[in-house]
Amino acid sequence: MTYLDIVNNILKRLRERTVSTVNESSYSSLIAVLVNDAKESVENAWNWSALRTTLSATTTSGIFNYELNGSLNALTVLDATNVTDNFFLDYKAAHDFNKFFLSNDVATGSPYYYSFNGVSADGDTQVDLYPIPDKAYTIRFNCVLRSDDLVNDADTLTVPTKPVELLAYAMAVEERGEDGGINPVSAYARATNALQDAVTLDGNKHPEELVWYES
Repeated sequence: MTYLDIVNNILKRLRERTVSTVNESSYSSLIAVLVNDAKESVENAWNWSALRTTLSATTTSGIFNYELNGSLNALTVLDATNVTDNFFLDYKAAHDFNKFFLSNDVATGSPYYYSFNGVSADGDTQVDLYPIPDKAYTIRFNCVLRSDDLVNDADTLTVPTKPVELLAYAMAVEERGEDGGINPVSAYARATNALQDAVTLDGNKHPEELVWYES
């Protein structure tokens, strides 16, 4: 379903005239904004299978800070691996990294710790690695990467459509105060139910992530 389809479905629910492009009228433009707001909320609600990807960085000797190109500071790292030496990296807090680098004996070699450290000039997430690499290593980050806003009429969602549509509709009902029979509370309840159903279905692909283990 395209961006335009979603906007028109919401307009139909509101008993408004459909449009041929999302920004055809001031009201359709408002609905288009609410769709992106709803998309962001839904994408942040769960580590969706459809948003999972792998970002890689190749190290250079003596350099410890790396940009995860394409991350746009909108990712959740699930795990990180040192592919060259075949092991998982452990996350360490920034305070731990400060202790590493303040040491009189800063280690170099194959990285086995990572920590986040700001964003690049173009908005991508940056990570520090330790020990400081002494040669080229391939580091892979398996992550959940949220998508950019929908822009063009033909743009499509990666996450389930129904929760986004119903949440944007609930926002629209709230914005104008009524919808001739449904109130914002009921509209938000329907959106929440749709989101819960979608998370349950997607969670079946990763049942291990729904189990809590005592640490």
